[in-house]
Amino acid sequence: MKVAFIFPGQGSQYVGMGRQMYEHFPAARRTFEEADASLGFTLSRLCFEGPAEELQHTVNAQPAILTVSVACLRVLLEKGVEPSVAAGHSLGEYSALVAAGTITFADAVKIVRKRGQFMQEAVPLGTGGMMAVLGLDLPSVEEVCRRASGAGVVEAVNLNCPGQVVIAGEMRALERACALAMEAGARRCIPLAVSAPFHSSLMRPAGERLRRELERVPMADPRFPVVANVTADYVTSSGEVKELLVRQVYSPVRWEESMRRIMAGGIQAFVEVGPGTVLCGLLRKINRQVQCWSVQDPDSLEKVLACLGEVG
Repeated sequence: MKVAFIFPGQGSQYVGMGRQMYEHFPAARRTFEEADASLGFTLSRLCFEGPAEELQHTVNAQPAILTVSVACLRVLLEKGVEPSVAAGHSLGEYSALVAAGTITFADAVKIVRKRGQFMQEAVPLGTGGMMAVLGLDLPSVEEVCRRASGAGVVEAVNLNCPGQVVIAGEMRALERACALAMEAGARRCIPLAVSAPFHSSLMRPAGERLRRELERVPMADPRFPVVANVTADYVTSSGEVKELLVRQVYSPVRWEESMRRIMAGGIQAFVEVGPGTVLCGLLRKINRQVQCWSVQDPDSLEKVLACLGEVG
């Protein structure tokens, strides 16, 4: 059976993530040790023990989630489970590219820490944010953003699944957009626990700073197809990967389209690799017929191995 690996992004972090994998599997332990050595501090302790406030900081959350995802990935590969295609939500795209052999884990963990720093510094703290709009389709949300733009920058940035679109921008414009969305029939507007308007045009300075860092990182062509957030299509060359990673910082994450692109290739089984189960939840809202399992600890790993064994 062909399987797609999907990797979570920021917001999936929690204190204790990856600890059981570290304790049970040498491949996972080596991954955390490699991250600690590459970054020059004990990221593993932050993942396992917190404090939660420190783990939430973008500059820490991004390398932490990547490390847990790659630890789970390496254990899956040792167990003989290999993907035919991969994708990652925002930050998770780096995990997908590590899986495809495009970028080394040691380089990726350093790059995403800088990415987190650049994204945090692009907009003054407290002036921007993100909000999930539930119950409206994308054209309606885009119209709401257009009408609210008189109050500042606000844009649709995470196109996650039917009825869930995340908007990002300046706080006054976000509040105006939420009021307009409720008038238009939205069920709820949920502020996200992030400190900046990720994937909006306000992040363009962060993208340009990231470009200079990526130019120094060696990359190979992906060993198997990886779907890019920016295009919702496969990338096949390392040069294309770098440009899309720059644009990804200030462009919408076209997640629903990305999942449909993978399903159009005949894949009906997905494994969410890393902390949380957010992506499996989104996938079920996109297509209830596909199967999705998550791997983030030894118990969930055993379940996935058993399920994949049953379906062949």
